[in-house]
Amino acid sequence: MIGRIPIQDIQPVVDCGQWPAKAAAGETFEIGATVFREGHDAVAAGVVLIDPGGTPGRMLPMREVAPGTDRWSVEVTLPAEGLWQFRVEAWSDPIATWIHDAGIKIPRDLDAELMCEEGARLFERAAKGVRAADCAAAEAGGSCGHRAALLALAARLRDEAVDPRARFAVTQLPETAALIAAHPLRDLLTRSGRNRVRVDRRRALFGSWYEFFPRSEGAMVGQEGVAPKPGTFRTSAKRLPAIAQMGFDVVYLPPIHPIGTQFRKGRNNTLTPDQYDPGSPWAIGAQEGGHDAIHPDLGTIEDFDEFVVKARELGMEVALDLALQCSPDHPWVKEHPEWFNIRADGSIAYAENPPKKYQDIYPLNFDKDPEGIYVEIKRVVRHWMDHGVRIFRVDNPHTKPVRFWERLLSDIGATDPDVLFLAEAFTRPPMLRALAKVGFHQSYTYFTWRNSKPEVEEYLRELSHETSHYLRPNLFVNTPDILHEYLQHGGVPAFKIRAVLAALMAPTWGVYSGYELAENVPVRPGSEEYLDSEKYQYRPRDWAGAEREGRSLAPFITQLNLLRRAHPALQELRNLRFHNVDQPNVICFSKRLPGAYDTASRRHGLGDVVLAVVNLDPHNTHEATVRLDMPALGLDWHAEFVVDDQLSGESYRWGQANYVRLDPHVHPAHILTLRHGSAHRP
Repeated sequence: MIGRIPIQDIQPVVDCGQWPAKAAAGETFEIGATVFREGHDAVAAGVVLIDPGGTPGRMLPMREVAPGTDRWSVEVTLPAEGLWQFRVEAWSDPIATWIHDAGIKIPRDLDAELMCEEGARLFERAAKGVRAADCAAAEAGGSCGHRAALLALAARLRDEAVDPRARFAVTQLPETAALIAAHPLRDLLTRSGRNRVRVDRRRALFGSWYEFFPRSEGAMVGQEGVAPKPGTFRTSAKRLPAIAQMGFDVVYLPPIHPIGTQFRKGRNNTLTPDQYDPGSPWAIGAQEGGHDAIHPDLGTIEDFDEFVVKARELGMEVALDLALQCSPDHPWVKEHPEWFNIRADGSIAYAENPPKKYQDIYPLNFDKDPEGIYVEIKRVVRHWMDHGVRIFRVDNPHTKPVRFWERLLSDIGATDPDVLFLAEAFTRPPMLRALAKVGFHQSYTYFTWRNSKPEVEEYLRELSHETSHYLRPNLFVNTPDILHEYLQHGGVPAFKIRAVLAALMAPTWGVYSGYELAENVPVRPGSEEYLDSEKYQYRPRDWAGAEREGRSLAPFITQLNLLRRAHPALQELRNLRFHNVDQPNVICFSKRLPGAYDTASRRHGLGDVVLAVVNLDPHNTHEATVRLDMPALGLDWHAEFVVDDQLSGESYRWGQANYVRLDPHVHPAHILTLRHGSAHRP
């Protein structure tokens, strides 16, 4: 049944409250609702937050988004992790109704004395409603300051020795407005039901990911007739300081388990491996063990533990791939053949995505002994949790039942809410979104395939606003499986452009090893697979030589990650705003984290602002005029200000309209920070 004051379209709510909305500790987001009533009397609304312990906080007043829209909102920041709740409260506001009517009648001398008397009675009612706790906080000389001030207003409105217009003017003062806001009259109070918000640790929202294959770091290959010597956890640990120096927070490892030998893939995904080809890490399982084992070439479980500790000492976390599939040699194949699909000829069906075939991988059938499969997989996850892994990147979650993930993530979260799961959900939108709703903390996205200006703007608006209350994007610029044609043909400028977009538009982004060397050769024209893909062979890289010769993008990536750490605005998702540019190859966007709220001016301070202008064409220089949405930057439309370019080191005086010229071979972007104290009206 609808309340006395209708409260509708509450946000953020996920599928009518079936699952909680998402936020991160310290993240600011908006709670909104549509509130109205019959007739012309004024209404007001507020939000009450209920902490994970069930204790309600103070009511936070909502503001109408725009006059006459009936849409109310307030920005909130939840400081601690856990399952929070909120409810919206709405009421008829007799004081606001009186102020509106009196503002029309009293200047026209229409029932002026009557209007003053009605106002006085309202302020007396408000005085009676001042709580004892409020009085204690405001007590001075034994009297409650707020109550006394409200009673003084009532007396003032009854003072017939003063012109009614002068009496009414007192109610228009900022201090009176603040007093009324602190002690509103709430007639016909209506409360919504409770809605849930799951607050995760900060890494669920903000972080920079670096993916690399431990078996390649320190590997020795290339001598004819000599067996390659793979890298190990010990040799790959030597790479960790360089990764940390680039500003990455998460080191993501592909599967580290034993690799099957049956139908092992050779170089470039061939079916004819030579004796030294290591196979795909995603073909998990051999006689040495399955998902809870370490590939013997990489070392021991003790070596892995030391690797995790080393990463932690450098300020990074280790994310581990969770790929729920088996090689034909996996122990599960012999122990639980009922977990797989059996073909008409009696063989186990391997994975296919026609025309692609994965003969070295057997997919699990989650409808055959679902309880047995669930118990075993939860055991595997907890095994790696016990060895320091608190982040899992889940391979192809969209090929497993959604209800399986809902149960697993809920069970893990109940005991270890700090454990995070990233969905590699390169799939249809409904599935991608469903996985996010049921508990995945982050998701891969279609960012790789959004390269034109309209595509980027439309998609990032969706990610930062439409779905941001339940889906957190992780913008990977490349993966071992995906080398987009934009990178294949755009040269070094293309790598810089995509890094700028990913690193600045979303609080979480990632790169796969080799990106800093601008590796861009596909296995064949029209393919998104790398030539000599690291999925099927060792790929040791000469990092030091690339830096000596100036071929490495590591300094550029470091600069981006340092900016992300230095600017809180870049650590948020929902504050992305696009600005108008009159050139189709140039895009402009900003992120702002407002400063403290100024009660006198009723606006936020400028706060932290980062403004980016990017040339999306990696081949050609483009000139354009950028027209800024000044209020989105916290500025007046006619303000002028100084911006500092974090890439070139130059400074400019900007206003609402600005000329730019971007050569992708020099600096493909302006990354501008607004100099504090520089903004003024011309």
